[in-house]
Amino acid sequence: MSRTFFRKSFCLWDGIIATAVPVFFLLFALFSCGNVRQSFIGSFAIVGLMMTIGLSIEAIIETLKNIKGLGKVVAFITNGPEAVCLIVGLAAGDIIYAASTPLGSNLMNPVMGVAAALISGSLASAARTQPFYTITSAVLTLVLAASFFWIIQFGPAMVAGWLVLAVIVSALVFIRAPSEVDIEVEDLEIEKMWLVPALLMLMGGGYYLDDVVTFTAEASRTPKGVIGFFVLSSLTSWPEFKSALVLFRRKRPVDAMLNIIISNVTNLWLAGGGVVLWLAQQLG
Repeated sequence: MSRTFFRKSFCLWDGIIATAVPVFFLLFALFSCGNVRQSFIGSFAIVGLMMTIGLSIEAIIETLKNIKGLGKVVAFITNGPEAVCLIVGLAAGDIIYAASTPLGSNLMNPVMGVAAALISGSLASAARTQPFYTITSAVLTLVLAASFFWIIQFGPAMVAGWLVLAVIVSALVFIRAPSEVDIEVEDLEIEKMWLVPALLMLMGGGYYLDDVVTFTAEASRTPKGVIGFFVLSSLTSWPEFKSALVLFRRKRPVDAMLNIIISNVTNLWLAGGGVVLWLAQQLG
């Protein structure tokens, strides 16, 4: 049973993204006279972590798929890599770097959700699933995320105002989330005992993700801003893509949509937590 699940977990899209990441870094290394060998090694390490994170998410979803509220549960779980990157940034004393990954993911998550709907042939179903709530929530969480990088230049007082607004809007989005439908009990393709190993895989992949990306960025001489926007936010949003793809294929568009929206809300909460610590340092 478990062997069948693991074989089915890897698909064409994993292969495409596994090819795109090394190509991205190798091109940068070639054009910027970076270390091609180290860039190649680092890019494959990134791919390995990405596959580990994606596989762990699928295993978690499979073991929990017969519970109501799966969309919200998965949304919290898939924010593990963003939380780790936030902690790393705070430890380095750089609030912009700390907040950039969770807030950058608020752009990538909706993109990943639309891609998952297209690939699974569920775009029409997704469009009919609470369209006003989905579009409004996605836009609000995206605008709040992007505005942070403009507002921070005006100092702690403006950032505190942003924090209050982010808390209010994210709380309203969370409270107004539609109820998830009752589900029919399905046979599990993987034993429940895999839940704990899958959680450990997810935490391990998230823990090493930032170090590996940093190593590869330095080897390829890729600017940190480019890494954060195009690579790191995409990689940390990959679990959302994988989980949304699984949920759409199981004919659970509400769960898939909530996975994306609640993940964006959680990103705001993560960044907000980092901002609170930063404000305490600034005012202390």
